[in-house]
Amino acid sequence: MIVFGSLQTDLIRFSAFFIQEFICQPTKFKGCQVEIVIAGILGLLLGAAAGYFAERVVRGTAFKTRAEIVAQAERDAENLRKAAELSAKEELLKRREELDRELSAQRDELRQLERALDKKEATIRERQDEFAKRERMLETTQTKLAERAKVVEARDREVEKILKQEQEQLYKISGLDRESAVRMLLDQLERELKNETGALVMKHEAEVKAQSEKQAREIIGMAIQRYASAHTSESTVSTIDIPNDEMKGRIIGREGRNIRAFEKATGVDVIVDDTPGVVVVSAFDSVRRETAKLALIKLIQDGRMHPTRIDEIVLETQKEMEEYILRQGAEAAQEATIPNLHEKLLALMGRLHFRTSYSQNVLRHSIEVSALTGMMAEQLGLDGNLARRCGFLHDIGKAADHEMEGGHPAVGAELLKRYGERPEVIHAARGHHDDIRPDYIYTVLVAAADACSASRPGARRESLERYVKRLEELESIACGFPGVEQAYAVQAGREIRVIVNPQDVNDREAARLCRDLATAIEQSLTYPGEVKVTVLRETRVIEYAR
Repeated sequence: MIVFGSLQTDLIRFSAFFIQEFICQPTKFKGCQVEIVIAGILGLLLGAAAGYFAERVVRGTAFKTRAEIVAQAERDAENLRKAAELSAKEELLKRREELDRELSAQRDELRQLERALDKKEATIRERQDEFAKRERMLETTQTKLAERAKVVEARDREVEKILKQEQEQLYKISGLDRESAVRMLLDQLERELKNETGALVMKHEAEVKAQSEKQAREIIGMAIQRYASAHTSESTVSTIDIPNDEMKGRIIGREGRNIRAFEKATGVDVIVDDTPGVVVVSAFDSVRRETAKLALIKLIQDGRMHPTRIDEIVLETQKEMEEYILRQGAEAAQEATIPNLHEKLLALMGRLHFRTSYSQNVLRHSIEVSALTGMMAEQLGLDGNLARRCGFLHDIGKAADHEMEGGHPAVGAELLKRYGERPEVIHAARGHHDDIRPDYIYTVLVAAADACSASRPGARRESLERYVKRLEELESIACGFPGVEQAYAVQAGREIRVIVNPQDVNDREAARLCRDLATAIEQSLTYPGEVKVTVLRETRVIEYAR
């Protein structure tokens, strides 16, 4: 409609402009035919008329379309309103259903609470009834007890009265007064209690003794089992190898001056005999012997043999030996975890490295005794560090017993006292061989550990003759029993295996024979440790297929 209106307006404006130009300026249209001009004007007029009618038609159509749009909009609005009403109703229904569900859930909870309250009320009522019943029973019991108490009191009065009458009669019959009768009864009771107390004391002493022995065996056995040490110790060698026999002449020197100078400087005896390639150094002091050995080895390697050189080498070797001894003592103390030892004591302990007792190295023995004493003390709840110190220093007197008077326990106690050791350590060194009465438990532990270390299998080497003799004695004892065919001592005499004739000895007799043989060995032989007895009985059937 707007397009047609604007078109009509443009046509009218163009027609008016054309007519105005034709009237005002006729010269522009000169030469044009009048008919054409008129036709143009008429066309313009007809166009204007047609535009007017077209505008009217279009405007009518537009008015008709607007009414339809308005009607359609009203219908859409109505539909939207109905849809909104429907959605609102649906939402209202949903909310109502949710509220209904919530109300039903709350009603269920309230019902459950009501049921729980009903149960609690019923339980409370039952308890109240039970309490009331108990109160009635208590009241009844109290009443009965009160009645019984009255009866008992009456009976007690009667019993007291009867007892007084009987006592008076007893006094009249016995002719004793009250104090004498009481004294006589107390004396008799005292005698009976003494007898019973003595029997109980003896019984408990026997039980305590048995338990103490058992516990002591367990503690010592556990300590020995926990400690592992070498079964044999090295021994000091006193022989020196020389490269050739000409060296013997150089060692002796002209008219024996070299050997005399060496023996004077070292304090040992040098034996040069016909044995090829060997020179023997002999001395009571193992430290001097070792020093002389090392000095002679240095002289042989150096090759210069004269008294001045001998003195220099011996002095140098003595200094090295002192340092070596101190180092050995410090390493042993560190191994045994013994802190804060005096330097002199460390040097004395280092000297024990060259001391042996029945082929057992005394320094290794001291370390072993320290470990065993410490473990036993810790199991008994004592001071393990102090016990290890007592065990480590118990044989220190062996390092100076040839320089001081007395046995090594007394010498060791004197040295330890001189260098400020504790009384327990001094007493352990003095009394570990039961020379004095033990005043400290650590002395007993050191003595036990010393015995265990010295007597355990392999601690001390035996001579070949003694070793063979013990094996022969074991086998001879076993072969002396009837039914024994063969006997073999094995494992250095720690086990004997006996083979019996199965026709002469049955299984029960074999068990009895094993026990009798073990008893005979215990009674006949003296040995450290134990000997295992094994009796073998078997029947073999052999056939040959040809």
